[in-house]
Amino acid sequence: MAPIQLLKQFEGSRIRSIWNEDEEEWYFSVVDVVAVLTESNNPRRYWSDLKRKLQAEGSQVYDKIVHLKMKASDGKLRMTDAATTSQILRIVQSIPSPKAEPFKLWLAQVGAERIEETIDPEQGISRALETY
Repeated sequence: MAPIQLLKQFEGSRIRSIWNEDEEEWYFSVVDVVAVLTESNNPRRYWSDLKRKLQAEGSQVYDKIVHLKMKASDGKLRMTDAATTSQILRIVQSIPSPKAEPFKLWLAQVGAERIEETIDPEQGISRALETY
């Protein structure tokens, strides 16, 4: 089965995500998360600098980042740095932002929704229809 791509909403901002059925894990676009937390004009650059900083500190977070095709703003599928929920939480800890705590709560809600969807698949279909 192909991975399910969804746009998740956090405080009015869209975060691209993919559900990997085999791993039973959400993957989120790291650049989208960085953009929301930093409100940077160039979130790709911020992420690039943060990667270097994490590597210099000996963090293995970047080593676990995967590249997945996600739909870009121009509608094309492009390779994007993606991370699991636990990896995203580690990245969030490295970004000084007042939005960090609300973002952690949002990630917990996304996880809870997925659990509900496995119990009642109709909820997942309804959420997907609302998103598109």
